[in-house]
Amino acid sequence: MATGRTHRPATRSRGIPEATVARLPLYLRALTALSERSVPTVSSEELAAAAGVNSAKLRKDFSYLGSYGTRGVGYDVEYLVYQISRELGLTQDWPVVIVGIGNLGAALAGYGGFASRGFRVAALIDADPAMTGKPVAGIPVQHSDDLEKIIEEDGVSIGVIATPAGVAQQVCDRLVAAGVTSILNFAPTVLSVPDGVDVRKVDLSIELQILAFHEQRKAGEESNAEADAAVDAETATAVAPPAPRGATGGSRKGPDGDVPAVMPA
Repeated sequence: MATGRTHRPATRSRGIPEATVARLPLYLRALTALSERSVPTVSSEELAAAAGVNSAKLRKDFSYLGSYGTRGVGYDVEYLVYQISRELGLTQDWPVVIVGIGNLGAALAGYGGFASRGFRVAALIDADPAMTGKPVAGIPVQHSDDLEKIIEEDGVSIGVIATPAGVAQQVCDRLVAAGVTSILNFAPTVLSVPDGVDVRKVDLSIELQILAFHEQRKAGEESNAEADAAVDAETATAVAPPAPRGATGGSRKGPDGDVPAVMPA
């Protein structure tokens, strides 16, 4: 089986926009779920809804892959799974090293989705001597002193950083110097890398802050809607026309108390 060091995905050479590349895993996840349910074909509308995009954007994205659905039939699910997997480079083996085996690193090591998507955890690396040799998710942890040797022997081109922020840049520099060209960064810091090295940052606190912003905005919109409704009610009361004089059944005050609003002739 080919390794990540010898084969690179063809997405950039084929001119697929980065925004489309970012959506391909969403389509693949939805298609895989359909495949597991033995669904043979899917319409662009159904697949777009499952992936959380609009159907026009999905059809445009698939046109970059050279894949066009059959009118009245839709897309062949298994063929699309293969097409997208090939485009993302998931039909080959990608050895990955995870550096920093704390709570997060250990959780990543035990994530079962890597193997099913073409990624093999080749090594777990930590600077703590007490961790050396300790099995995590069935893989013995190796000391960071052996980082460069491990990367060379396993042909690793993808590194995952799950260290504290203070040492993340140092780890990144060592990974790059050893030949790693793609990094997934979980450390809460921005990494500086040379041209030709791709970094994807995952920061859970930032994602939560974005959600908090949306929650605050929704709460503000609800408060504004309630205030507008109250103003409308007050305005309607203020401009309501007085009851017409002479209305049947009404009454008015006279010198002797209540008298009928309509007096007999």
